[in-house]
Amino acid sequence: MHTDDFFDGTEDNPYRAEQNRDFEEVLSPNLYFDKNFEIDAVKILPGEYYVTSRDMALVTVLGSCVAACIYDRSAGIGGMNHFMLPDEKRGSADLLSSSMRYGVYAMEIMINELFKMGAKRGNLEAKVFGGGNVLRGFTVNKVGQSNAEFVIDYVRKEGIKLAAQDLLDIYPRKVYYFPRSNRVLVKQLRGVHNDTIIEREQAYSARLKSAKVQGDVELF
Repeated sequence: MHTDDFFDGTEDNPYRAEQNRDFEEVLSPNLYFDKNFEIDAVKILPGEYYVTSRDMALVTVLGSCVAACIYDRSAGIGGMNHFMLPDEKRGSADLLSSSMRYGVYAMEIMINELFKMGAKRGNLEAKVFGGGNVLRGFTVNKVGQSNAEFVIDYVRKEGIKLAAQDLLDIYPRKVYYFPRSNRVLVKQLRGVHNDTIIEREQAYSARLKSAKVQGDVELF
């Protein structure tokens, strides 16, 4: 892998906190050393997030899921999540639906961690990625499109500056986010075998669909 293969997201174009594993967003425990960038890194899987002020990389691979990289430009604190909307009432604009409530929760739990570390809502900016149409059998439901539309709508309604986006299309993406500098590198995975990505997201979608999301999520 070479860094010049990536789209630079600055342009427009250690514990697990589990309560209910089916839908509870968790702090990613997957720390490792990334040899490509020679830096400590965290791999973020579906349903996970990570917030830090350290000089490190937050890494995820997205299919139909979306990731939001949220950064406080004054405090130098950043975070990344990885989520999709539950299948129920997908596409509804009603923030009281279980699907939309989970999306709001997935964003707010990470943003609240940023606040705990000293971030201020007025200083936040977002870079959002993913929402590809990659899940077999989900073409009609437009899973990726619904996820992409949700994250854009959420950022705008919350008054968070949208600094960059790379959404939709038909390919998975690998995203590297560097919170210290707020730099993002994105690579479309056009020539790789995507079964692992698809199976991981289908399993995550099944957990969300079977979970009793509505009424169980406390919004902040």
